[in-house]
Amino acid sequence: MRFVDRELELKELKKIDTLSKKKLFAIAVFGLRRVGKTRLLLEFLRLIGSGEGSIDGTGHGHGKNGLYFFVNKNKTSSDLLKEYQKILEKTGILTKLESVGSWDVFFEILINRNVPPVVFDEFQNFGFVEPAVFGIMQKTIDLNENRPGLIVLSGSLIGLMKNLFKNAKEPLYGRIKRGFKLEPLSMESCFELGRELRLNKEELLKLFFVFGGYPKYFVAIEDFGLQGKKAEEIIDFLLFAKDAPLEEEVNSILSQEFGARSGTYYSILEAIANGNNTLSTIAGYLNTNPTSLTRQIKELKDYFELIEFEKPFEGKRGIYKIKHPLMQFWFSQIYKNYSEYAARNKEFMQKLKKNLNAFYGRAFESTAKQFLTRKLELEDSKRHWGKIQGAKKGENTYEIDFIGKNKKQYFAFEAKWQELSQKETIRTINNLKAKTQHLKTPKNPKFGIIAKKIENKQKTRNKGFLAFDLNDF
Repeated sequence: MRFVDRELELKELKKIDTLSKKKLFAIAVFGLRRVGKTRLLLEFLRLIGSGEGSIDGTGHGHGKNGLYFFVNKNKTSSDLLKEYQKILEKTGILTKLESVGSWDVFFEILINRNVPPVVFDEFQNFGFVEPAVFGIMQKTIDLNENRPGLIVLSGSLIGLMKNLFKNAKEPLYGRIKRGFKLEPLSMESCFELGRELRLNKEELLKLFFVFGGYPKYFVAIEDFGLQGKKAEEIIDFLLFAKDAPLEEEVNSILSQEFGARSGTYYSILEAIANGNNTLSTIAGYLNTNPTSLTRQIKELKDYFELIEFEKPFEGKRGIYKIKHPLMQFWFSQIYKNYSEYAARNKEFMQKLKKNLNAFYGRAFESTAKQFLTRKLELEDSKRHWGKIQGAKKGENTYEIDFIGKNKKQYFAFEAKWQELSQKETIRTINNLKAKTQHLKTPKNPKFGIIAKKIENKQKTRNKGFLAFDLNDF
């Protein structure tokens, strides 16, 4: 599949490559699995290369202007060192008569023989294969900081990668000159992939709601020949069918991140995915004391970066949200009834498929936010929710899907994953107007609506409102 986006990351990597011609640079690239780190780094090595040598997807790589080493945690230290020695021989850095007897010697060669930029992919796996490498690399960097060279350390386990470089007790603390957190692709970039996969806007957006901007899932569509099919067919094949390719995807990612400590983390994610999104409601869902969860919630937010704390437009009483769309889907729709999912219980699977549209509707809000932020050049944008003083119980809360501002004015929007008639459109906007009366600010925002499809959209605009649907994406 064609490589898209990442222009800023590639530009920064090339800039650092230039700087490394004078002084040693060790940098870190990290992000969740499937976000595209390996592809980015291979593209970087290709761009700075001369076309000689090769880099493949099997964990081996060599080229005149780039070396790629995959840290396979299932290998012994000696076997991994032998593999790397062969790569050095293929590039001519080592002769056939030389051997690399230790990791100290290996890193001495990388520094002393003026090698091209070096990438270590899944670098954190040295913790399983040969933990001494971290100390050896620290010594290598400290003793050779004024020599030229570029070492890129990439990893998928965010918690472990952050610990390696930000924990003062670790050997590599303070040795990294630049860290990159690779984020998922934007919606616009996914539209580019969608065109290549022959998906129209609506089908692409449905897939984006479930899989987010993680390019590996779009590559899977191509790998299994699902181009041009309906989103529901693709989701069914990749996630719902017996022995589906992504059946163990979430378990696989989280078991690696959490290790043996997974139980409470899973329970917290399940609670949040099912609408229990404050510390007290999460604790109530788990039937435990809130103070017993503060450490795990902080780790999920700041260490693993799997959840975020969302504050409303006004006030500080925020809520926790799962950041990864597939994890939100899996924990809200599958995890609680995993036995029925594993058995592919007919009634459960029918219900799961029926619930897809409701899930699309909730996910559309954050996607609409991406679109509106770009379209209206917004500096700030948030959801808002609150209580109506004096209203009856059950009718005393309200929610505004979107409030944002640019340099000129404020905007308030409702988002609907529906096909709206002109009458429904105006009624929705009038309801939005009423809800903004509960806000202290802003006064007199520009009102608008964003939906799957709006009947006679121009008529709504002629009334002074903003109106967008999928045709505007």
